[in-house]
Amino acid sequence: MANPFKGGGGGGGIPDIGKLMKLQKQMMEDAEKMQERLDGMHLDGSAGGVVKAVVNGHGQLLELTIAPEAVDPSDVEMLQDLIVTAVREALEKADTLRTEEQKKLMPANIPGLPGGLF
Repeated sequence: MANPFKGGGGGGGIPDIGKLMKLQKQMMEDAEKMQERLDGMHLDGSAGGVVKAVVNGHGQLLELTIAPEAVDPSDVEMLQDLIVTAVREALEKADTLRTEEQKKLMPANIPGLPGGLF
């Protein structure tokens, strides 16, 4: 997309409002599509081969599976640790994915915006 900060009112640095509006509309459409993609993605984390957590791209827990052999009434603390580990792993994957998707939305041609926002 053309740089919206060039061209404009002949002053050199005056933004072209029409281009800015188009850029904003495109960014909003892209953000909506990203949200839909994140809804449909399933990321999993596991612990000890007996606990599995599945989250969507937004980090919402969708599923938690615990193998019967993981359930030891005399060691509930171990099971709790396995669950936390599996959920954290899945959430970290979702967070990384969201960050990567957000980076794709940032236009590269707007001067004055700091790099590495995400």
